[in-house]
Amino acid sequence: MNAKRFLDLADFTREEIVELLALAQRLQDRPEPRALAGKILGLVFFNPSLRTLASFQAGMARLGGTSFVITPGHGTWQLEHRLGVPMNATAAEHVREGIPVLASFCDALGIRAFADGKDLAYDLAETNFNAMASLVDKPLINMESAMNHPCQSLADWKTLDDLAVAPRSKFVLSWVTHPRALPLAVPASTLHMAAMRGHEVVVLRPEGYAMPPQLLAKARAAAAASGGSVRETDDRAEALAGAQVLYAKEWGSTTYYGSAEKDADLRAKLPDWQVREDWFARARPDCRFMHCLPVRRNVAVADEILDGPRSVVLKEAHNRLVAQMAVLHRLLSATP
Repeated sequence: MNAKRFLDLADFTREEIVELLALAQRLQDRPEPRALAGKILGLVFFNPSLRTLASFQAGMARLGGTSFVITPGHGTWQLEHRLGVPMNATAAEHVREGIPVLASFCDALGIRAFADGKDLAYDLAETNFNAMASLVDKPLINMESAMNHPCQSLADWKTLDDLAVAPRSKFVLSWVTHPRALPLAVPASTLHMAAMRGHEVVVLRPEGYAMPPQLLAKARAAAAASGGSVRETDDRAEALAGAQVLYAKEWGSTTYYGSAEKDADLRAKLPDWQVREDWFARARPDCRFMHCLPVRRNVAVADEILDGPRSVVLKEAHNRLVAQMAVLHRLLSATP
């Protein structure tokens, strides 16, 4: 594992991820409450959070360290991230000064900065996040960027391990509806994680919501190395036939990326893309349901699924703490 960065599961080999998850299990079974004594974690959230914020603070505390949280514009100066613009609006400080200053106050820094959602090529290149990452000379954690959420995917991998889901089993990543367009970070990261784990990965989505070719190519390369496969379809019955995992997630139209109006017109025709029990008619009897949360009940997923025996969403959420403790330990501890 890179001693300075946890930005993308693709930066690591499958064996390195397995080793990191073994560390997570070890810390879960045999806590080390003084492992990070005296260490400070800085957390910068340009976007809202519940699980990521709470789990990183709790994980750092359980390892004996401390943390501080910055939400630009809420109790602190608003931070500008664009280059070459006159700062004559609300932002009083630029990330080029703000981020290095914050990094100097701590031993590791986590940054959450969602996609701009306007230009697909700009977001696929991780332009905003990479610009800030280049300013940090301390261990750095991606707490969700435009196209990646490695902490969520590490926790999801552990959840699949806990459930003894075999690598070659069928893993369906399905689009579900939402009142508005959401970022591609979680579906992109989930796609890559499942491919890296060696699953038969099927991306189930309606027309207009296809995964960008760059993300599919990245996942297929991971699948080729692990013995898995990746494909897309809009045929729900075929996709879910024999599935052992259904991972539901909302994301915006890639055909009309950046156009809220066209995306809304498209999704208005897709109310049936809400997960209900009848979706599982051809799946394996033990097919599990996953979602990263938060989730719009009875819009994206019906109560009968979230409150039923298939759902492991709370287990996934708890594993955020467990997995991130391993990341923090590996980045900051003097011992392996």
